Amino acid sequence: MSRLAFRSFAAALGAAFTLGAPSAARAAEPVLAVAYAGSMGAVMDRALGPAIERQAHVQFQGRGAGAYALAHLLADRKVRADVFVSITPGPIEVLRKAGLVDVAVPVASTQMVIAYSPAGPHAAAFRDAAAGRLPWYEVLRRPGVRFGRTDPTTDPQGRNIVFAMLLAQEYYHQPGLAAALLGDYQHNAAQIFAEPSLLSRLQSGQIDASSGYLSAVLSHKLPYIKLPAQINLSDPAMQRDWYGRVHFTITGADGRPQQLSTQPLVFYAALLKNAADAQSGRAFIELMQGAQGRKMFAEYGYGAPLGGALR
Repeated sequence: MSRLAFRSFAAALGAAFTLGAPSAARAAEPVLAVAYAGSMGAVMDRALGPAIERQAHVQFQGRGAGAYALAHLLADRKVRADVFVSITPGPIEVLRKAGLVDVAVPVASTQMVIAYSPAGPHAAAFRDAAAGRLPWYEVLRRPGVRFGRTDPTTDPQGRNIVFAMLLAQEYYHQPGLAAALLGDYQHNAAQIFAEPSLLSRLQSGQIDASSGYLSAVLSHKLPYIKLPAQINLSDPAMQRDWYGRVHFTITGADGRPQQLSTQPLVFYAALLKNAADAQSGRAFIELMQGAQGRKMFAEYGYGAPLGGALR
């Protein structure tokens, strides 16, 4: 993402956090502002948000986008939130360096999958791949297949699909597979879309297949191809000896090269030090960690939280 595009994204997202006046009946209720990884939209808007509104008598104001982009906007004080929910530790570290976070706790987990359109022109081939009758990567290689993913500059999912493809070329002994399927990892306008819109584009038929987290794909009720654990980044036990073998480099927003490494697909929640409503923020994190929150996460396809807190 160019600096100009990033500034435009920042302005649009900042406006999104400030627009939308509450109804007169709810004007007296405090606002709980939650910034979250864009793939979490369904569980936040349909389950966790309404639950905290009932429990804490607040107005839930959630905004989803690429977790790295959100972290940088929060760190630069361009947007404000009480709670930040990220996937992978990386965006949390951005806020730690900015002095905004002391601790982040795991609340859920997920894995990478390949989602596909059930009504697209290649749906039958993808169904065969999902059933193990065809190699999924051969279907993606077919002429005319439109594949979607997110921006690795701003979004962990955009990075994770590159890692998954790099792991796939090792696992299946297919040299060059990642480049063949993705083209330029960082700059491919035909493939890269904003995270909140990616699965919607798939549902509407604008693309034939996309990267996805299992949690988000199930929430959208889309068919998908399950990937082996050696590829889907779901098993922390594989991090050191297998997942950690792959790396790639992008150009950061500051114009400098950044070498990226894999991180576990765990969702972490943190209360920001500049939260306007810290009490409600803590209540929301407790909701996500508790039995009610875990049930909601499970209903939307998320796995149990893995590992310990980030300190």
